[in-house]
Amino acid sequence: MTRILVTGSSGRIGRAAVAGLTAAGFDVAGLDRTPSPGIPKSRMTVGSVSRRETVEEAMAGAEAVIHLAAVPDDPKHPDGRIIYDPMHFPKELIPNNVLGAYHVLDVARAIRVPRVILASTGQVIDGHLEAERIPVTPAMEVQPLYLYACTKVLLEQLGRVYSQHHGLRVLAVRLGWCPRDADQVRQIAGDEMSQDVFLSPGDVGRFFAATCRSESLPPFGTLFCTSRHTHRLTYDLSEAKQWLGWEPQDQWPTGAEEFVT
Repeated sequence: MTRILVTGSSGRIGRAAVAGLTAAGFDVAGLDRTPSPGIPKSRMTVGSVSRRETVEEAMAGAEAVIHLAAVPDDPKHPDGRIIYDPMHFPKELIPNNVLGAYHVLDVARAIRVPRVILASTGQVIDGHLEAERIPVTPAMEVQPLYLYACTKVLLEQLGRVYSQHHGLRVLAVRLGWCPRDADQVRQIAGDEMSQDVFLSPGDVGRFFAATCRSESLPPFGTLFCTSRHTHRLTYDLSEAKQWLGWEPQDQWPTGAEEFVT
């Protein structure tokens, strides 16, 4: 079985990815700050991607890496407005989202792990959603929502550089909305566009298994991943079908309750 390292394996997407990869027959290892359900202790590295030594330990023996570990968002008011926090970017986003991504890609380069899947976000093209220029394609210019999204723009470009200069095969995946709690489930339930970019746990698992099986990946590529739209197509998923042979099976609200902890 192919050994796959999942960073951020204890998170909401990480747990679904681990379940899908395990069901597909992969040997899954994890890296996160807390032990991950579904991963044996012998395959689990507890620590942060902000430390290179931890990434080196976790990646030993891996044939592919799915990099999900990150601080997940900008701080927000209860009404959803983004809070400007001058310390959030240097103290949280840079160590985890930027330095962590660099460590993952550079360790993969050093030990010759051939395939790296990077978790980006639909927030990098938020300006197109606000202007209703949809469906959004990967070729459209980035228009990030705020500072968290800026770290994901940099993540994508780091992947491009490591592909071009160091021969890694890198796929940057702009994931849809996986709710973390009951409040986010309620937000999705009240907004049609949010329902159209919903991503179910079942589709998460099947998608990441496809990224590890596919023999049709370009040296570097960017694509979107959501479940089936309910009202209108918001993210163009054609690259996922072309490169991975993957199409979503679920539709809002299938599986939403699995993200409520």
